Amino acid sequence: MTKPAFRIRFRAKLLRPAAAAKIGSWIFLTLPKEASAKLPSRSMTTVEGTINGFPFRATLEPDGQKSHWLRVNRRLSEAAGAVAGDFVTLAISPSQVEPEPRVPADLRQALAAVPKARVLWPDLTPIARRDWIHWITSAKRPETRARRVKNACAMLAAGKRRVCCFDRSGFYSKSLSSPKTAH
Repeated sequence: MTKPAFRIRFRAKLLRPAAAAKIGSWIFLTLPKEASAKLPSRSMTTVEGTINGFPFRATLEPDGQKSHWLRVNRRLSEAAGAVAGDFVTLAISPSQVEPEPRVPADLRQALAAVPKARVLWPDLTPIARRDWIHWITSAKRPETRARRVKNACAMLAAGKRRVCCFDRSGFYSKSLSSPKTAH
């Protein structure tokens, strides 16, 4: 991890998602609006910092309410000594280096089949690649996702470097949100 320029400090409650594949596999927290407002973007933002003193690096997701949420995997929650229902103390800063996003298999196969798109893809910034991936994976239905993969390849082949009309914050389109909390 690199040395951060500044720290955003806050406390948040760890929540259990309603749709977790397996109870205890992961939990999440929502950033307080005032903490989120200090970040450089309302969209996905990579941060590094500490949770209960344990260092981590992660990508915050937009919650559709002009804030962010953080997925806390089992390893991180165990290292922080916290479980769902606990309050944790965080100190975060925007990451100086954007991590390379994982390309889903369906997009990877489609890019391989479209030479012009395949050539442009590595020339995009990691943030631009992440936006394309997020636009595709945010589709609710398999048909929509398949159509977005096809359209992405066509747009990339035409030289388009950014997804047009994609609300990266989820606020206006309501396409992005934090997980529903289990009761």
